[in-house]
Amino acid sequence: MTIYLDNGATTAVDKEVVEAMLPFFKDKYGNASSMHHAGQDARKAVDDARQKIADALGAEAKEIIFTSGGTESDNLAIKGAARANKEKGNHIITTKIEHPAVLSTCKKLEKEGFSVTYLDVDPDGLVSPESLEKAITDKTILVSIIHGNNEIGTVQDIAGLGKICREKGVLFHTDAVQSFTKVPLDVSLLPVDMMSISAHKIHGPKGTGALYVRAGTRLKPLMQGGSHEFKMRPGTENVPGIVGFARAAEIALAVDVSKITEVRNHAFKQIIKEIDNIKVNGPRDEMRLCNNINISFANVEGEALGSYLDIDGICVSTGSACSSQTLEPSHVLLAIGLSKEIANGTLRMTLSKHTTKEEIDKAVESLKKHTEKLRAISPLNTVLENVQ
Repeated sequence: MTIYLDNGATTAVDKEVVEAMLPFFKDKYGNASSMHHAGQDARKAVDDARQKIADALGAEAKEIIFTSGGTESDNLAIKGAARANKEKGNHIITTKIEHPAVLSTCKKLEKEGFSVTYLDVDPDGLVSPESLEKAITDKTILVSIIHGNNEIGTVQDIAGLGKICREKGVLFHTDAVQSFTKVPLDVSLLPVDMMSISAHKIHGPKGTGALYVRAGTRLKPLMQGGSHEFKMRPGTENVPGIVGFARAAEIALAVDVSKITEVRNHAFKQIIKEIDNIKVNGPRDEMRLCNNINISFANVEGEALGSYLDIDGICVSTGSACSSQTLEPSHVLLAIGLSKEIANGTLRMTLSKHTTKEEIDKAVESLKKHTEKLRAISPLNTVLENVQ
């Protein structure tokens, strides 16, 4: 039996999503750019899906650009905006806890002559509005701050941060890949110019995402080719993936996230009750994603603990799936003040609408057993404050 607690990495595709996609693999397989009826059937499906994604965000259909996922959306937003607006300035602001798709993109732009400020965060991973306002200069053209952190679940106040950017005349982008459908997002009310989202985090297909771009925002495309996606993303549209993304969003928006939050809180309660010498990372209130659990276990190596859990059929992670192959400690955990030793003893468990309290109880039982086993052979003797 598999207990899957790595939904922050990817989710199981909903049956209804698969059913919505299947006709566009078999019967309605036309190219959406073709003028014949088969192509126009595909075009209508893409247009309908674009409207559904727009509705989910409170946007206009013309403001949605379909991409291959969150990483491409982040790249298009940041590189596209920076290169299109470099005559206005060369300064970009982001944070030290961004997804690698944002941090690597900013590092690339630094090599092109752009200057990047990486904001510090507090121990819960929150950005100070004052630090953002202080960092903005007359050369600042773009701010990119993640909405729901992929590792520790921190939900930033993008309304407040975006307001500062709007008042300063600076473009504001947010990576909402983890928060989309879990936290209300209405770009008609939020001062956000660009927003990245992805299908496979919400029980949709891998390889499909979107970038919301507020009308009037200047971008340069990353690639050259045809006139697809408003000339911003050339290449034949992934019609089945786009259809599946829209259906996944419809289903996800109808999910009662309070039930996921209840299971998450049960997990926190049981782990704190059964295992000592631990530290909960990230906020414990409404400023945390409903499905995120991130805990450091003193005197334990996280990779070893995760491997033991895997043998028991329990899937967890030690951080972002996009950086799980590196032996370096999580940059997010270091940014919130953890030592390398404690950061390396950290697990992330991310739930879905399918996760049950019974599964959590079995996972905690296994977690306790293997934590005790690893601590018994550990040469370390670190004591953590048990955050409750």
